[in-house]
Amino acid sequence: MIGEINRLLVIKPSSLGDLFHALPTVHLIKQHTGASVDWVANRPYASLVACFDPVDRVLSFPRHDFWQNRRAFLSELRQESYDLVLDMQGLMKSAVMARAARAPRILGPSFHREGSHWLYHEVAGARNKHRHAVEENLDMLDALGIPRGDVVFPATFPSPELPVDNRPRIGVIPRSRWETKNWPVSHFAAVCERLITDRGASIHLFGAREDGAACHELEQALSGGAMNHCGNTALPELGGWLRAMDLVLCVDTGPMHMAAAVGTPVLAVFGATEAQRTGPYGLQHRVMVREDLPCRPCLSRTCKLRERDIRCLTGLDPDRVGDAALAMLG
Repeated sequence: MIGEINRLLVIKPSSLGDLFHALPTVHLIKQHTGASVDWVANRPYASLVACFDPVDRVLSFPRHDFWQNRRAFLSELRQESYDLVLDMQGLMKSAVMARAARAPRILGPSFHREGSHWLYHEVAGARNKHRHAVEENLDMLDALGIPRGDVVFPATFPSPELPVDNRPRIGVIPRSRWETKNWPVSHFAAVCERLITDRGASIHLFGAREDGAACHELEQALSGGAMNHCGNTALPELGGWLRAMDLVLCVDTGPMHMAAAVGTPVLAVFGATEAQRTGPYGLQHRVMVREDLPCRPCLSRTCKLRERDIRCLTGLDPDRVGDAALAMLG
């Protein structure tokens, strides 16, 4: 079976964290088969996937204007003949893409939804949501008869120009798209002030353009003692910046997985979500949660308590997080 896979198509359009969850599986398949790898990614992530070492060609999926660009996309999809298609998204849309590629074998994930499994030739493993998303993707190796190896995230990102500085660099990513993931800016500020005072740390703020208000607020709270890169780094550049950090302090957000993938220790604050499934992957990382609340993880974008106070986050003590950050810095 391994020798029969000469050209592989991976369908994993999004999201940022999910792309990194899929990378170790694709790397191991390429390592054992030598296959040429094409990867379908949503247009905003195409430049990121192009940095993944196992990927030979990126097909940019026009998610927001597909109907106008459907012919060009399908033509590109059918430009090559594939021995195997991996649908690593598990949705009906991605399954239809897999079928459109006209490959003799389509393998779908155990976490498939929306009836997508009807379009696969087979599904990799039994559904088991009580494990990390990286482990779910590795089921595909078992289905292909490929041994599981070390989980690594091979990617090459451009390195930023940094001043010669012996101070520890702390990357801070304070925002995600869910309000129930967002630790208060004042709490972040308290931890950063402590790292500056105790360790002389240099603080670097990261985020998308829509995170600008929170990053500006944090920058102001630190009285100009932080370098604000929010909205100014393309995804490949962000990978290089996060690799240059000594520690990343963040909420549950896509760049958290990027930081973990490039090997930087991550200290993540979790509220509504479950670190067992979507936390930073690896033993060098730590996740801070409130263990005393029966309502978490609620997995909801909005707080379901009557008070809507998101106490899983507002009640998470900055001193406790600061202790963990100092310990991780050694």
